[in-house]
Amino acid sequence: METKVYDINENNPDLSILKCAAKVIKSGGTVVFPTETVYGLGADALNPEAVLKIFAAKGRPQDNPLIIHVAHTNIEKYVREVPKSAQLLMDKFWPGPLTIIMKKSDVIPDVITAGMDSVAIRMPSNKIAGKLIELSEVPIAAPSANISGRPSPTNIKHVIDDLLGRVDVILGGGRTNVGLESTVIDVTGRPTILRPGGITLEQLKAVLGEVFIDPAIMKAADENLKPRSPGMKYRHYSPKAFMYIVEGEQKKVINKINELSLKSKNEGLKAGILATDETIKKYLNGYILSMGSRENTDTIAASLFDRLREFDELNVDVIYAESIPEEDIGLAVMNRMKKAAGYNVIRV
Repeated sequence: METKVYDINENNPDLSILKCAAKVIKSGGTVVFPTETVYGLGADALNPEAVLKIFAAKGRPQDNPLIIHVAHTNIEKYVREVPKSAQLLMDKFWPGPLTIIMKKSDVIPDVITAGMDSVAIRMPSNKIAGKLIELSEVPIAAPSANISGRPSPTNIKHVIDDLLGRVDVILGGGRTNVGLESTVIDVTGRPTILRPGGITLEQLKAVLGEVFIDPAIMKAADENLKPRSPGMKYRHYSPKAFMYIVEGEQKKVINKINELSLKSKNEGLKAGILATDETIKKYLNGYILSMGSRENTDTIAASLFDRLREFDELNVDVIYAESIPEEDIGLAVMNRMKKAAGYNVIRV
């Protein structure tokens, strides 16, 4: 398949390019586009045959539901009803990195929802994404634009590395802002976070009061689990190298990683160390990268997937990563890191 690649400016997007991309969506094709979270691989959410092309391009299991992206808050056509809790969240956080699960209407194909009676919807704040959806005149189904299981793409290079020749169009729009996928909250019952992301638990509680966290978020999924949200079941976000997370008091973590990286070196292995700005100079062996500052965990969220892909380019054999506190956006960061590491956690 020939893939057309365009790099456009989010602040002044070329409408002629976006109109061509929207035409591809309308004709049942696939378009990669930037959002504020990560790049998405989109197709017409109301066209089952087009949606199947997403699964094929990514190598994604079809029991893993998709999120549909809209350009406005008038979503009554796609859901049975808009619960009060959903309306409160839409008013506060849309457009933005929050996905809301509600009971679906009959217009949403079963291939989107893996046969479930609910649908995940979000309204991205990225101007390129918003205009593409508006011009397409349909909701766009879009998981992250990467080969299934790989770290999610935060710039056009990542997308080209994974999907060139697998999709019809790639729209580049610079580096994404949040760097992690959207928060997913299910409001079909008591409000429950199914995937942490750019909108934190604390922010959601400030609007709704009581908000629960699905216990599956921070542990390895049962292979028999029927996922209610993307990111709940399958291997995700993983670099090519084996990855371990080291948890504990910071000084002990540094000592343990230094011990492990030296052992790897003596065994002839190339070790990568995923550090923070505050600790990067305390490591002695291997390829050492900082994922950001502990004083500003938004920087860690924004760069995590970039660093994992950098380790791929460095061809390291093993990665040792510091943990960070599971607070605010740190909950989402650790969710992604633990999945990337296959829940290989060393506690010291």
